Amino acid sequence: MTTDLDVVLEDIRACRACAGVLAHTPRPVVRVFPETQLLICGQAPGRRVHESGLPFTDPSGDRLRDWMGVDYETFYADHRIGVAAQAFCYPGTAPKGGDYPPPTRCADLWRPQLLEALPRMSLTLLVGGYAQAWALGARAGRNMTETVRAWRDYAPDVLVLPHPSWRNTAWLRKNPWFEADVVPYLRERVRGIMTFADPASAGNAVPS
Repeated sequence: MTTDLDVVLEDIRACRACAGVLAHTPRPVVRVFPETQLLICGQAPGRRVHESGLPFTDPSGDRLRDWMGVDYETFYADHRIGVAAQAFCYPGTAPKGGDYPPPTRCADLWRPQLLEALPRMSLTLLVGGYAQAWALGARAGRNMTETVRAWRDYAPDVLVLPHPSWRNTAWLRKNPWFEADVVPYLRERVRGIMTFADPASAGNAVPS
């Protein structure tokens, strides 16, 4: 029997709302399942993900998996982990390097109905400033650093992370508290979700 999630995913993958706006053919990339309890919301697929059709198949994905404490095989094989970025299509690369910002129309079009079709959700990772600004609205800080520094204010349902891109390597060096405080909490939450079948059974206490 077709589920609501099946219908939503079919519509998302057929979406061409940005055709003519992007310099390439839209290719929505989303990977969620009825069992998904941990949802990773990044900004938008990069070029490599656009080509592969699989989220986080790049060095950013390697760093994110390290933060989470899961290996490559588990990341893609365990349906309790899902990925749905703010924008589902690669926005293209800007002339000065780096990708264009994710268009907000994608989240406006699809995110409410997608989240409604994921009833087992326990934790959302908001990865990067654009995803945080869209999802948190007025609750977000003035910039990504301020938002991530206040990560306890959004837990336990939401955890805010910097983007794991190599471009943020200098930021990680300047902000060692992230890997000292936030990463251990993230790994603990992931272990709880992967250990218990019932999301309500997973430990989610926020450290003071």
